[in-house]
Amino acid sequence: MRTVALLVRQFQYSYRSRPRTYLTSLARRQEDLKDAKSVSAYKLACNTEIYRALNHSFFILRALSINTAKVTGGDVNKAGPLVEYERRISLGELVDGDSCQLGTLRELQRLYDELVESAHACKLDRYTASEKSSRSRWLWSRFLPQSSYSPVKGLYLYGGVGTGKTMLMDLFFDELPCNWRKKRIHFHDFTLNVHSCLQKHKGVADPLEVVAGEIADESVLLCLDEFMVNDVADALILNRLFGHLFSNGVILVATSNRAPDKLYEGGLQRDLFLPFIATLKERCIIHEIGSSIDYRKMTSAEQGFYFIGEDLSVLLKQKFQLLIGEKTVATPQQVEVVMGRKLQVPLGANGCAYFRFEELCDRPLGAADYFGLFKYFHTLALEGVPIFGLHNRTAAYRFVTLVDVMYENKARLLCTAEGSPEELFERIVTISDAQQMAPRTSSRSRKSDDFDLCVDNELGFAKDRTISRLTEMNSKEYLEHHAGLLAEKQLTREDQKEDDAFQA
Repeated sequence: MRTVALLVRQFQYSYRSRPRTYLTSLARRQEDLKDAKSVSAYKLACNTEIYRALNHSFFILRALSINTAKVTGGDVNKAGPLVEYERRISLGELVDGDSCQLGTLRELQRLYDELVESAHACKLDRYTASEKSSRSRWLWSRFLPQSSYSPVKGLYLYGGVGTGKTMLMDLFFDELPCNWRKKRIHFHDFTLNVHSCLQKHKGVADPLEVVAGEIADESVLLCLDEFMVNDVADALILNRLFGHLFSNGVILVATSNRAPDKLYEGGLQRDLFLPFIATLKERCIIHEIGSSIDYRKMTSAEQGFYFIGEDLSVLLKQKFQLLIGEKTVATPQQVEVVMGRKLQVPLGANGCAYFRFEELCDRPLGAADYFGLFKYFHTLALEGVPIFGLHNRTAAYRFVTLVDVMYENKARLLCTAEGSPEELFERIVTISDAQQMAPRTSSRSRKSDDFDLCVDNELGFAKDRTISRLTEMNSKEYLEHHAGLLAEKQLTREDQKEDDAFQA
């Protein structure tokens, strides 16, 4: 009876909001309720009614957009990244960019217009694309070799740090029709996925071709952020991988800090990598964002959740207090994390925990402890993340694990740190990186850098993932998604209370 009553309420709400999408909304609601059973309840310090409206609107609009895509094959009221950029500036959501950003936007708008015009020829629509599997296509290609290059060239954007490359590409990506076969991913995560898929297809004569086919089936338009080649294993497969991708019609949009000719500069066996640069130039238009403005430095630390500098403990505690509620008092807590072991939480309230870095990463804790912690807390305030080097390598390993667990649990991070995510790991290098580093001659450089340089292949590889995840966890999209998850869980609790009252 309780389940029936709950489903009836969901049906009524969804039906009133949008008759054509009530089944989709209801199915999603049921999945969310299943997921919520394994999550501890907590009280939000925000206005529940506002979250209720935002959350239901999100699911209804998403369901509506899916149905619209299936019926019309396109999105309404989307004119491209340049128009959206101007709209956001007029609303004060973005600062007015310089001429270099505007030039880049014109390139993205040109590409957007070409893609819309050639959507059918590029086979972008996921609902009309062939369902033939990549293995099947690979098998047929043994007998009937063929290639299908896209009629539209991609775009490779490069420029200095903080010039807005990621923001501009995200603006472009968000304006694309939702029914297109597209994907936006950090380059580091992309290469990790490729290597994982290669292991899965070990028995195939050419696993790289199969993997490329799988990628092309899923994403005709591939947007890669932070294109950067440091690993020799990646360098040696990129030419063949992207050769297969381009011959399968994939269109690449990428951002990077380096010009194509500077990619993998000084790397081992770079002569084998050079053909990829030629292929990249052939299949993409190369555009430099020549801006000298670092837009990241134009925003103050108080506008986000990652604060750089010293003596920021007071600021972090103020932000922590705002999240738990101005009238809520955080208190020390004790939670069971693994096999009956207890973890002391210095301050905790309303699903938010406050730790100093030493309390979580300078103690003998591991992934199991961190997973246990985030069964009870959805937000972590972490004070005093240091620059990592040889002297605190073990703490660096724990911090990497902590970030991985938080990312897996979609948790929110507030922290104070001695540097940006990239600067935290500057002294952590792989063996190949260390071999390529020029010997230092000045005593100042040797004292400040070389003596604390940590050469560790595993940590050197993992740091890129951590940097990527720290950056994403502080992004607007990630934080909005986090707020949506909290709102849905709160609604689940309220629905449960209403159901219990109805039963009584």
